[in-house]
Amino acid sequence: MGWRGILGFEYGVVQGPLGPDISGPDLVAAVANAGGLGFLRAPDWESPDYLRELIRKTRNLTDKPFGVGVVLAFPHEENIKAVLEEKVGSLEEAKKAVNAGVDAIIVQGREAGGHVIGQDGLISLLPRVVDLIGDQDIPVIASGGIVDARGYVAALALGAQGICLGTRFVATVESYAHPTYKRKLIQLDKTAYTDIFGRARWPGAPQRVLQTAFFSDHKSLPFNLNELDKPVIGRATIHGMEKEIRQFAGTVPNATTTGDIESMAMYAGQGVGLIKEILPAGEVVERLVEGAQHLIQQKFGGI
Repeated sequence: MGWRGILGFEYGVVQGPLGPDISGPDLVAAVANAGGLGFLRAPDWESPDYLRELIRKTRNLTDKPFGVGVVLAFPHEENIKAVLEEKVGSLEEAKKAVNAGVDAIIVQGREAGGHVIGQDGLISLLPRVVDLIGDQDIPVIASGGIVDARGYVAALALGAQGICLGTRFVATVESYAHPTYKRKLIQLDKTAYTDIFGRARWPGAPQRVLQTAFFSDHKSLPFNLNELDKPVIGRATIHGMEKEIRQFAGTVPNATTTGDIESMAMYAGQGVGLIKEILPAGEVVERLVEGAQHLIQQKFGGI
């Protein structure tokens, strides 16, 4: 079963790379130390030296392997070189991954938070991908709207070998998200699929966001407008660089962000209504694994 690990990791729980820098060293190390697979998020611009520093900071917090998420829609060649040069993970772990079949597929349903291009829901998409893979030794990891042990078990029943969570890990102690963003994840339970944020920065990349008061008032932004037409509403230090944040920019607020926080994009998946408290990331992993084991033993008569 999926909690017994994928690609050499202790458990089949993956923390997705959370942009722009929400999944930093503290979060990634906490997930790794709990037996999951954590992902840093590389900058959306070439910054190999900074990325090396980020990797080394994470290494100082964990001796477990972890990953780096790179968005190929933005400049990335030098960043990828830095990741390879830093050899994220050990040679021994790399050999285990190769022996296990180094490739894995994350199947993301439309329920997921953040940028989501696919239109199919996870419950219909996941078993089709599992059938497509067939007997090939390629782990399938489910993503989209999963926040607790029930979602984990459902994904396993549909053929996944692991799960990838984003929103649940934003709402953790170690997440680098702004406190207001974390609080909204607890307070609000509705999301919307939209394209009003970041139209200039990342065209053709719709997103799922929390239905905040700002979103409800501005969700009908005319198609010919984007963030370049809008005023600066805040500032933040993102991956070591000072950045202005314009209205509708699509930049979620991190811990350094100042300004009109409530008017900024706040990405969240449809499972957000099941998140009731901010937890340590390690406890999230523990609850997922132990809860899934208990649920299967109790409801379905064993593992």
